[in-house]
Amino acid sequence: MQLLAVHPEECSGCRTCELICALQNHKENNPAKAALRVRGLFPSPGRYDLRICDQCGECAEVCPTEAIRRRSDGVYVIDPEECTGCLACVQVCPYEVIFTHESMDVPIKCNACGECVTYCPKQVLALSVEGGN
Repeated sequence: MQLLAVHPEECSGCRTCELICALQNHKENNPAKAALRVRGLFPSPGRYDLRICDQCGECAEVCPTEAIRRRSDGVYVIDPEECTGCLACVQVCPYEVIFTHESMDVPIKCNACGECVTYCPKQVLALSVEGGN
Protein backbone atom coordinates (compact mmCIF):
# COMPACT_ATOMS: atom_id res chain seq x y z
CA MET A 1 0.00 0.00 0.00
CA GLN A 2 1.32 3.44 -0.91
CA LEU A 3 1.15 5.98 1.92
CA LEU A 4 2.30 9.49 2.59
CA ALA A 5 5.18 9.82 5.02
CA VAL A 6 6.23 13.01 6.74
CA HIS A 7 9.50 14.38 8.12
CA PRO A 8 8.20 17.35 10.17
CA GLU A 9 11.63 18.40 11.42
CA GLU A 10 12.35 19.69 7.89
CA CYS A 11 9.09 21.67 7.53
CA SER A 12 9.51 25.43 7.03
CA GLY A 13 5.79 26.17 7.37
CA CYS A 14 5.40 27.41 3.79
CA ARG A 15 2.09 25.51 3.43
CA THR A 16 2.74 24.77 -0.26
CA CYS A 17 1.40 21.26 0.41
CA GLU A 18 -1.97 22.66 1.51
CA LEU A 19 -2.23 24.88 -1.55
CA ILE A 20 -1.27 22.10 -3.96
CA CYS A 21 -3.73 19.69 -2.33
CA ALA A 22 -6.61 22.15 -2.75
CA LEU A 23 -5.63 22.93 -6.34
CA GLN A 24 -5.25 19.27 -7.30
CA ASN A 25 -8.41 17.96 -5.64
CA HIS A 26 -10.80 20.92 -5.72
CA LYS A 27 -9.39 23.14 -8.49
CA GLU A 28 -9.34 26.05 -6.03
CA ASN A 29 -6.67 28.28 -4.54
CA ASN A 30 -8.04 27.61 -1.06
CA PRO A 31 -5.76 25.86 1.47
CA ALA A 32 -8.77 25.43 3.79
CA LYS A 33 -9.86 22.68 1.41
CA ALA A 34 -6.61 20.74 1.78
CA ALA A 35 -6.63 17.22 3.22
CA LEU A 36 -3.57 17.87 5.40
CA ARG A 37 -2.62 20.59 7.87
CA VAL A 38 0.49 22.53 8.81
CA ARG A 39 0.38 24.14 12.25
CA GLY A 40 3.02 26.30 13.87
CA LEU A 41 4.25 25.00 17.21
CA PHE A 42 4.51 28.38 18.83
CA PRO A 43 6.25 29.73 20.80
CA SER A 44 8.95 27.43 19.35
CA PRO A 45 10.16 29.39 16.32
CA GLY A 46 10.58 27.39 13.15
CA ARG A 47 8.86 24.23 14.39
CA TYR A 48 5.75 22.89 12.66
CA ASP A 49 3.32 20.04 13.10
CA LEU A 50 2.34 18.51 9.78
CA ARG A 51 -0.69 16.24 9.97
CA ILE A 52 -1.47 13.70 7.27
CA CYS A 53 -3.78 10.73 6.92
CA ASP A 54 -2.12 7.36 7.52
CA GLN A 55 -5.09 5.44 6.04
CA CYS A 56 -5.85 3.74 9.37
CA GLY A 57 -9.47 3.14 8.38
CA GLU A 58 -11.09 4.29 11.62
CA CYS A 59 -13.24 6.65 9.55
CA ALA A 60 -14.56 3.74 7.47
CA GLU A 61 -15.35 1.72 10.59
CA VAL A 62 -17.74 4.37 11.94
CA CYS A 63 -19.37 5.40 8.67
CA PRO A 64 -23.05 4.38 8.99
CA THR A 65 -23.61 4.29 5.22
CA GLU A 66 -20.30 2.65 4.28
CA ALA A 67 -19.51 5.72 2.16
CA ILE A 68 -15.83 5.42 3.04
CA ARG A 69 -14.30 2.51 1.18
CA ARG A 70 -10.83 1.10 0.79
CA ARG A 71 -9.56 1.11 -2.78
CA SER A 72 -7.47 -1.75 -4.12
CA ASP A 73 -4.32 0.28 -3.36
CA GLY A 74 -5.28 0.48 0.33
CA VAL A 75 -6.36 4.13 0.34
CA TYR A 76 -9.69 5.01 1.96
CA VAL A 77 -11.87 7.38 -0.08
CA ILE A 78 -15.27 8.96 0.50
CA ASP A 79 -18.02 8.23 -2.01
CA PRO A 80 -19.93 11.52 -2.25
CA GLU A 81 -23.02 9.72 -3.53
CA GLU A 82 -23.23 7.58 -0.38
CA CYS A 83 -22.10 10.16 2.22
CA THR A 84 -24.91 11.68 4.29
CA GLY A 85 -22.71 14.30 5.92
CA CYS A 86 -23.16 12.90 9.43
CA LEU A 87 -19.49 13.76 10.20
CA ALA A 88 -18.88 10.66 12.34
CA CYS A 89 -15.63 10.23 10.39
CA VAL A 90 -14.46 13.74 11.31
CA GLN A 91 -15.12 13.12 14.99
CA VAL A 92 -13.28 9.78 15.13
CA CYS A 93 -10.15 10.64 13.09
CA PRO A 94 -7.21 10.18 15.48
CA TYR A 95 -5.04 12.65 13.53
CA GLU A 96 -7.75 15.28 12.97
CA VAL A 97 -7.21 15.14 9.19
CA ILE A 98 -10.73 14.72 7.87
CA PHE A 99 -12.07 18.21 7.36
CA THR A 100 -15.30 20.00 6.68
CA HIS A 101 -15.70 23.11 4.58
CA GLU A 102 -18.80 25.28 4.52
CA SER A 103 -19.05 25.04 0.73
CA MET A 104 -19.02 21.24 0.68
CA ASP A 105 -21.57 18.61 1.70
CA VAL A 106 -18.97 15.85 2.03
CA PRO A 107 -15.92 15.88 4.32
CA ILE A 108 -12.45 16.28 2.82
CA LYS A 109 -10.07 13.33 3.18
CA CYS A 110 -6.67 12.54 1.68
CA ASN A 111 -6.79 10.34 -1.40
CA ALA A 112 -2.98 9.85 -1.47
CA CYS A 113 -2.64 11.52 -4.89
CA GLY A 114 0.94 12.50 -4.03
CA GLU A 115 0.88 16.01 -5.51
CA CYS A 116 1.94 17.47 -2.16
CA VAL A 117 5.08 15.31 -2.36
CA THR A 118 5.90 16.57 -5.85
CA TYR A 119 5.76 20.24 -4.90
CA CYS A 120 7.14 20.31 -1.34
CA PRO A 121 10.24 22.52 -1.60
CA LYS A 122 11.86 20.97 1.50
CA GLN A 123 11.02 17.32 0.71
CA VAL A 124 9.13 17.03 3.99
CA LEU A 125 6.59 14.69 2.41
CA ALA A 126 7.36 11.41 0.70
CA LEU A 127 5.49 8.48 -0.77
CA SER A 128 6.28 5.24 1.00
CA VAL A 129 5.19 1.66 0.84
CA GLU A 130 3.55 0.34 4.00
CA GLY A 131 6.24 -1.21 6.16
CA GLY A 132 9.00 0.66 4.32
CA ASN A 133 10.16 4.16 3.40
